[in-house]
Amino acid sequence: MVTAEEIAGVAIFSELSDEDRERLSRVAADIRLAAGEYAAEEGDGHALFGLLDGEIEAVKSSDGIDRVVGRRAPGDIFGEVPVILGTVFPVGFRASKPSRVMRVEARDYHTVASAAPAVAQEVGRLAAHRMSGPAGLQGLAESPPPPRALVVGERWDASCTELRRFLDRNQVTFDWLTSELPDLEARWGGPLPGSEDWPAIRVIGGKTVVRPQLRRVAELLDLGTEAAEATYDVVVVGAGPAGLAAAVYGASEGLATIVVEREAPGGQAGTSSRIENYLGFPSGVSGDELARRALQQARRLGAEILVTREITRIDAPTHLVHLDGGDVIRGRTIVLACGVSWRRLDIEGFEALTGRGVMYGAARSEAASTHGLDIHIIGAGNSAGQAAMFFSNHAKSVTMVCRGDSLEKSMSRYLIQQVAQRGNIAVRFLSQIVAAHGEASLEAVEIRNNATGEVARESSGGLYVFIGADAETGWLPPEIALDGRGFVLTGAEVPRDRWPLGRDPHLLETSVPGVFACGDVRSGQVKRVAAAVGEGSMAIALIHQFLREPPAAA
Repeated sequence: MVTAEEIAGVAIFSELSDEDRERLSRVAADIRLAAGEYAAEEGDGHALFGLLDGEIEAVKSSDGIDRVVGRRAPGDIFGEVPVILGTVFPVGFRASKPSRVMRVEARDYHTVASAAPAVAQEVGRLAAHRMSGPAGLQGLAESPPPPRALVVGERWDASCTELRRFLDRNQVTFDWLTSELPDLEARWGGPLPGSEDWPAIRVIGGKTVVRPQLRRVAELLDLGTEAAEATYDVVVVGAGPAGLAAAVYGASEGLATIVVEREAPGGQAGTSSRIENYLGFPSGVSGDELARRALQQARRLGAEILVTREITRIDAPTHLVHLDGGDVIRGRTIVLACGVSWRRLDIEGFEALTGRGVMYGAARSEAASTHGLDIHIIGAGNSAGQAAMFFSNHAKSVTMVCRGDSLEKSMSRYLIQQVAQRGNIAVRFLSQIVAAHGEASLEAVEIRNNATGEVARESSGGLYVFIGADAETGWLPPEIALDGRGFVLTGAEVPRDRWPLGRDPHLLETSVPGVFACGDVRSGQVKRVAAAVGEGSMAIALIHQFLREPPAAA
């Protein structure tokens, strides 16, 4: 408990009356932090803190790298900007050594401030100081951290598109340079590789690699490609919403947790330009932003995240997980959160133009490439509608091409209304794209009206495909039971003749004891981000139960 005498040691409260300090001591939380623990995370809600003992550093995170931008000593306060403006914390506040802080909720601070105007004036003065000047928030905005990499490559080079998507989805800031730039060589800052060797990446302060493999890029940027241990309590396969939720809850509850992702965190949701109906985000959140927050959270809590690593097989009896390259790790338990992959279309011209105007899914970072263009979207579900709304802010026109005669069967009502109200979005019902044309990049598409049979050719600067997804579970061992569409059976759906133990399988447990499945890869999953996150967290609760069981039962 914080005493009135200790509160007097915080400079702005030193002139309060004994009665006011006593009142404040009854509402102030007494928080003790170990080195590395956060009093407030970047993005947390507003409150005011006073440092009683130790040292607190202000931390700004960029690309998963923490940058210390300020420090607080005993007697100092922090949180004055959020509490004055009613905003979230623009930076995090972390203990650099064992520390003790008092936390005053916003409503309690305002009660004190109304009785002691001098306190309000001082907090306001400090907030103004924190926001202005080269060392304040204004300075942070004016002097953002430099990019971690430079990429040179042409816009419609499929390899360059793949590289840029990989960097975006792994939250790596980079500058993209193209041949059109007049100062290309100066901006590259060194010998420029010949265009025949593009794309090329130059890590700031490091090496230059031409036509790089994504594994090599991950290694250059220290993204994590090698497991630190041989055995883990939980091996999570896939870093979509379900996998990241499992990582967050597993690591936070003391389980040694590793996530293996073959591409980049975020899964299918990471390619969604906007998610409007996720609880707690009234203005919506992009898939890559949601993935960014979850990835930071998982890493901060101690989960290992491997990217560009593919699991080639799982040995069911021993829980040995074999990675590409010959590495093997063992999981006391395994969580299958490998999601699904966008269904591919076998249409004339698509294969040759994939990555050069034809794209599966759509991340927010691709908006700039649609500026002023006429683009097309295939699909009638929420992902297609969200992409149409997002790209309509940049493209000249957006045309949704749908096989059905309405959107009601596949799209949420709120999204249907938004699409209808956007003037530059058109919806073609009972239609399908039958061909794509272009030399270096997509130039035109052919759209057939299935009611009349008429085929029309239209110019197109981008084609984005959202036609559903399929499970990729052919690599799983035969001991894991699948439904007729290749999705993993769990819990009561596991056939009795495939279950080896006397007890029933846990709710998310597969036909192999200790192997769980959650998210889109699971049979019967409702294909919502919130459901995937819920199942990822639930899997950890079931894993605790599994690990407590006697060996004969488990």
